[in-house]
Amino acid sequence: MTTQTGKLAEVLETLAMFPDPSERAQILLSFADKFTEVPPEIATRPFSQAHQVPQCESDAYVWARVQPNDTLKFYFAVENPSGVSAKALATILDQALSGLPPEQVVEVSPEIVEAIFRENISMGKGLGLRSMVLAVQALARQALKEKN
Repeated sequence: MTTQTGKLAEVLETLAMFPDPSERAQILLSFADKFTEVPPEIATRPFSQAHQVPQCESDAYVWARVQPNDTLKFYFAVENPSGVSAKALATILDQALSGLPPEQVVEVSPEIVEAIFRENISMGKGLGLRSMVLAVQALARQALKEKN
């Protein structure tokens, strides 16, 4: 897997200390409990399909805003109330990637999904979660394109 740095590396290192699936699930549930819905000044329902994460069973959406210091701030919506894994990943991505420049965000590998969730997810759910990472990367690429 690609080497991660900063807050994302810290999250991955913390999760690696809990190889037991039930303990890891508890940590991921605590991330899901910290999920913050996209604020209305960023987006309101019904959300634009342009921001919908493809293949995500939890009907997730993602937005990015360039901050005055040229870093990105990410916002997420997860429409499925049972989308605990999507909410956990959204929280991790927001905490770890918001505040980074787009050049660093595009380097984040979708392989982090396996490092975070391990065997706790189905193939379909894993595909949707990887799509969340790819959507974040796409928004970072778009920010880079607009910057140049």
